Amino acid sequence: MPRQKLKPRGRQRAVDKQRSPEGRRPLPAVRVNERLTDQAYRAIEEEIVTLRLRPGTILSEQSLAQRFKIGRTPVREALQRLANEGLVIILPRKGILVSDINPRQQLLLLEVRREIERLLSRASAERATEGEKEAFLKIAQGMERAADDDDDITFMRLDRELNQMMIGAARNDYAARSMRLLGGLSRRFWYMHYRETADLPLCARLHAEQSRAIANGNAKLAASATDKLMDYVESFTRATVLG
Repeated sequence: MPRQKLKPRGRQRAVDKQRSPEGRRPLPAVRVNERLTDQAYRAIEEEIVTLRLRPGTILSEQSLAQRFKIGRTPVREALQRLANEGLVIILPRKGILVSDINPRQQLLLLEVRREIERLLSRASAERATEGEKEAFLKIAQGMERAADDDDDITFMRLDRELNQMMIGAARNDYAARSMRLLGGLSRRFWYMHYRETADLPLCARLHAEQSRAIANGNAKLAASATDKLMDYVESFTRATVLG
């Protein structure tokens, strides 16, 4: 797969938009009525996925609570969820370790993700409420903007939101549990390697096609769009793993 060169100006604009005046990225926006555990989970998960908390980093509940200004109990519950998803390893009496990335296991992960994501896309198109369809359309529009701006952080946040929307709209708890185990690991692998071998605008537009098909209630087109997306993700992964 040919390597894609970055567009320095567009890339810098994207970085500048995501940084606060102190040079740090703003945390994900707090949602109305969101539980503190969910706030802690989203904040810590994003830091891990975007490699601000790198593999091998030792974490503590106290330091994370201070960092995100959230109580230790929500942080502890968030870390349990992240451990279930494979992003951290809880070491009794020692601390919490950000898990390593195993590139070759990504191909095995994709075998499972392809089937589950196709199911979730198709079921979401069939079962989404009108309100959910509007949300899918907004995600599609946001993905198009992220593609135009080459904006990696917005893309990552929308990717996570799209996965969560499909998990809810498909109304299949068994598929939902499986997808929750795959999302963070997939996004972290992408973020670590996309600058070398990926085309972020293309990937964002493929996500937009998937989300728009779901919004239109077209199950067949949603499944087809998912296959196109997963074909691209697999080619990216193979280029990364196999060189």
